[in-house]
This record gives sequence, C-alpha cells and structure tokens, in this order.
Amino acid sequence: MIRWLGGFAWFVVDWTRACALRRPPPGRVFEEAFRIGVKSLPVLLTISVFVGTNLAIQGYNAFVPLGGQRLVGMFVALTGIRELGPIIAAAMVAAKAGTEMASQIAVMKTREQIDALEVMAVNPLWWLVTPRLYGIILVMPALTVISIFTMVSASYAAATLQLGLNGAVFLEFARNATSGFDLLTGVIKGFLFGIVICLVSTYCGFASKKGPEGVGQATNSAVVISSVACVSLNYLVSQVLYG
Repeated sequence: MIRWLGGFAWFVVDWTRACALRRPPPGRVFEEAFRIGVKSLPVLLTISVFVGTNLAIQGYNAFVPLGGQRLVGMFVALTGIRELGPIIAAAMVAAKAGTEMASQIAVMKTREQIDALEVMAVNPLWWLVTPRLYGIILVMPALTVISIFTMVSASYAAATLQLGLNGAVFLEFARNATSGFDLLTGVIKGFLFGIVICLVSTYCGFASKKGPEGVGQATNSAVVISSVACVSLNYLVSQVLYG
C-alpha cells in the first residue's frame, strides 16, 4: 500500500511537471469527453432510475410507521442530491471509463508503444493522461447532474404512481429541504471524483506488468481503488461542507 501510494504521488508530480502548463493535444479532449460521457450515459441512466425508485420505496416504508409519508420527498432529495447522485456517477464512470483507461494504457505498455512515444520525443503523460483528465473534468459534473435529475424523477414517479403519494407535496418537501448549495456540492464532488478516477486509472495502466495478466490486474485495480478513493473523498467533502 505504501509503495503504491508513493508511486502514485510521484506519478502525479511527474504529470504536473510535464503537462500542467502545456495544452493537451487538439481534438483529443473532446474525443475523450465523448468516450467517457456519452458512452457511460446509458448504464448511468439505468442505475439512476432503479436507485431512485428504491429510494422512494425504502423512504416510504421507513416513514409510514411514524405517519410521516409526506417526508419521502425530503428524504429522496437530501440523499440523492448530496450523496447518491455523485457516488453513482463516479461508480459508473470508474467501472466503464476508468477500466478502459487502465486497460488501454496497460496494453500499450505491453506492446511497447509507450516506449515508442518516448523515442519520438512525445511525453507519454502529456499524450495519454492529459486529454483523458480534461475530458473527464468536462463531463463528470454534467453526468452528476443528470444522475441526480434522473434519480429524483424516478423517485417522484414511484411515489405518485406506485405508492399513491401526492406529487405536489413530494415536490414541496424536496424543494424546501434542499437548496442550490446542495446541487453545487454534488457538482463539486463530481469534479473531484473525475480527477481521482482519471489519475488512479491511468496510473494503474502505467504501473502494470507486461502481458495479459498485467492488463487484467491493472483493470481490476483501477475500478477497486477508484471506487474506494471516491467513497472516502465523498466523506471528507461532506464533512467539510456539512460537518
């Protein structure tokens, strides 16, 4: 663990030195943004819909014994906007785009294509990491907002159509319980999660062993470490903003 953290820290330092003040390759940022954002959207929407419906059902079952069915909207809005929306977006992007980043770079390392970039005087960190980082920064806040909207909409539909709750009351409690700051918090979390996912996934690719086994290990490490890091970071951000 200590060795991995040390290697990751040096990786971030090396990338900062090589790429922080250098523009990414033209056109590749939007290519990566499309690959990360649009291709992750179907699975993100599907998961958000079912998580939203489950939130409404579980919130209803929790409040019914207390006679507080009217509070379901508040429960859904608070949990969805502040916590679950950003976490779900991060988990789906880590599982879809993060593993793809790690596997692609690991395969390039196995085929010695990274060495070829160095021979051509092209910095691999600038060419392989920077476009992915800029691309994921562009799309992660948007994916987080889409996940939140989809989740709350699905909860509203389940609450009104399945559970028989009053839709106006649901929306009133949801609106009164949250504010623009809560949505901003979700966007900030999505931004930070995107940075973590990209840096962790690309580092796993660069640090992988050569061969099929190394590619598999890099892919597995990318999704596991990214998920753990995002959940831990989510706690720290929530503690700072709401603690």
